[in-house]
Parts: sequence; structure tokens; C-alpha cells
Amino acid sequence: MSLSIPKIALIDDYDITNKKVLVRVDFNSPIDPKTGEILDDHRIRGHTKTLKELIDKNNAVVVMSHQGRPGGSDFVSLSIHAKKVSELMGIEVQFIDDVIGPAARERIKNLKNGEILLLENTRIVSEEIIEATPEKQAKTFFVQKLAPLFDVFVLDAFSTAHRSQPSLVGFPMVLPSVGGRVLEAEIKALARIFRPDEKPIVFVLGGAKVEDSLKIIETLIRNGVADRILTTGLLSMIFLVAKGIYLGKENMRFLNEKGYTALIPRARRLLLMGAPVETPYDFGVLKNDKRIEEPATKVTGKIMDIGEKTINMYHEIMKEAKVIVLRGPAGVIEDPRFKKGTFEIAKRAIESGGFTIFGGGHFIAIANELDEGLRKKIGHISLAGGALLLFLSGERLPALEALEISAKKFIFGEK
Repeated sequence: MSLSIPKIALIDDYDITNKKVLVRVDFNSPIDPKTGEILDDHRIRGHTKTLKELIDKNNAVVVMSHQGRPGGSDFVSLSIHAKKVSELMGIEVQFIDDVIGPAARERIKNLKNGEILLLENTRIVSEEIIEATPEKQAKTFFVQKLAPLFDVFVLDAFSTAHRSQPSLVGFPMVLPSVGGRVLEAEIKALARIFRPDEKPIVFVLGGAKVEDSLKIIETLIRNGVADRILTTGLLSMIFLVAKGIYLGKENMRFLNEKGYTALIPRARRLLLMGAPVETPYDFGVLKNDKRIEEPATKVTGKIMDIGEKTINMYHEIMKEAKVIVLRGPAGVIEDPRFKKGTFEIAKRAIESGGFTIFGGGHFIAIANELDEGLRKKIGHISLAGGALLLFLSGERLPALEALEISAKKFIFGEK
């Protein structure tokens, strides 16, 4: 199998006590453009476990993260994030509106053990926008200015591991570097997908990123990872058309206008290869401003969700699974009438008894709506979006590769 997880060091593999520690997290959160407030703090909450542990071990902890992109309404100062982290951790999180300048460096030098400092948005540093090899990023001003001030680097931002920017891949080249608790949880959950005793593995794929999903399926089939792939949303529509099923004038026009019909040959090729892809039996459609359920072979309304019979059929398949990976909503969940498919699939995946991995923001939102008993039974909720997709697509994750190099160089020794 070509898919594999790099051999990296984790917090437990290295003595991180009474040290000056630089931690790269992913505090990137949706921001209300009108009020400037953080709308969803689940990523910030996730990282507090790592930060609290480092503080409890009497380290001086400096935290860095990006937020939004230059020019975007969510490209804001991390001062509001510092207040949020302070609130969540119950301790003062200091903040400085500088990253690599003299003020930041002086503040870092004077930081005492047991204190925590959050630097300004890393993307105010122009070098952070550029992607290059870890070796090149290690020579940037970003890394050269900060690295000498620290004893160890902790990468806790799995969700940005697909990027090759200085704050992610440069520091592991020059400092002993380990993965934090969020990154560790992601790695351990993904590792279950590749264990031979964790079979069968069922993937439930939906959402709007059809091309990404097709790429994932191609990789899963090539590597023999998936036993069954249950399709929902736009992805399922592409596969149904690839099977020769007409989805009604309105839906066919929509697929054509959005350019999705160009993906049909790829879906057909996967089916001809014997890909274990399942498609919906019925859909929840919008017709006369109401939700009605129609068979997939006789659709007359606008497809907005999967139907009840499909939910039951997919549930029966999931009952046999040891691992279930869910990514992308089954319908237009922004409309309460068409949230049912996604909600029921999530609920029944948990009830099936298999180890469930919820991937992406939509399933995180759905998880928050489940009752507490079911939420506690979720195997893993991934905070990653693009990184998770790319990993499952067989792409390399530069930040993990940089951690692997660092582990060999500074921690485990060259093998």
C-alpha cells in the first residue's frame, strides 16, 4: 500500500519540561465580518489540551497561528483569539502584535516558565505566504529570527499540514520537533484506516467538492483501502448519471451549468474498474416549495438530500463496518428541510458500533446537534479539512514529512 503515515515524534517521545517552546497551532476560525467576533471556536478549543499540558510542565510557551488570508474579511488580528484562549484555559494568555520583529523577540526572551504568549497573525509576514521546500524555509528570516530563541518546536496544526510554509516546515529543520495532541489524535485516527484488522472500512462521501472526492476514491481503490463507498450529494448524482440514469431536466441542467458533467467519464471508469461504489435509491427533492421523496430513477424535483430508503440501505451496510469515515454533507443542510439525510447518516454510523471518523466542518456542526450520549461515542472528529482530503487522496503532507526529518535528526537518530 502506497499510503503511509510518516514516522514522527510526539510529545511523549521527548522531554519537554522547563523549556522555551514554540507551538504552531491552527486557530483559523470563521469571523463575523460585521462584528469581528469569532463565530466558531472548535479549533481553538481543540488546541487548549496541548497548550495546557505544556504550561503544566513549566515551559515558557509561545504560540503562533494564521487567520484568514490578506485581503479577506477574516484576515484579522489574533488579539481576539488571545482573549478566547484565556477564557477557555482559565489563565492569562499574553499577546503581542508582532511576529519576528525586535518587540516580539524581546518579549519571547523575557517570557518566564509557566507563561504563554500568542504572536500576531503569521500571515502579516510576507514569507509565510510562499511555499517552498523545508530546507529553503529553514533559511527564511521567519525561521532564522525566531528559532535561536527556542529549545523545541511543537506542531499541532494537522489541518495545515498540506502546506509547506516557514511556520510549518522550516522550524523542524533546525529544532527538535514533535507533534502536539491534536496532530497526534488525527494521526492515530487515520492510522486505523490502514490496519489490516480494521476491516471492513466504509467511506461515506458527499459535499460539493466532487473532483476531490473522485480523487479520493481513485486512491482508495488503487490502494485497496475501501470496502464500500457510500455516495451522497453531488457525488452520488455524478455516479448515477455515469450508470445511465436520467435525473430530470432541472438536475441535469444544473450539473451541466456547473461543469460537473465533465467528471462523469471518471466516475464511469471507476465503476468499470469494479469500484465498490453505492448510489442512492431515492432522494429528498424540492418540489412546489416542499420536500418530497422520489426514487432516483424517477426524479422530477430538484435534488436536495438523500431519501429515507437510502438512509436505511446505507445503515444496513454500515452495520458491518469496523471503521466508518464520513466526509461531506448528504444534502443542503443549510435548509432545515434537507438536513435529515446528513443527520441520520451521522447518527446511524455511530449506532452501527464501528469506529467513526467525522471529517470536515459540516459533520462537526452535525455532531454538535447530536445528543450527548451519541457524541461521546464518536471515534474521532477531525479538525482538518484540506489536509484530511489530500491525505486520503494519497498526496504528501509536507509538514508531516518535515517532522519525520526532524525526528530522525534530533530525537530518534538517523536510521
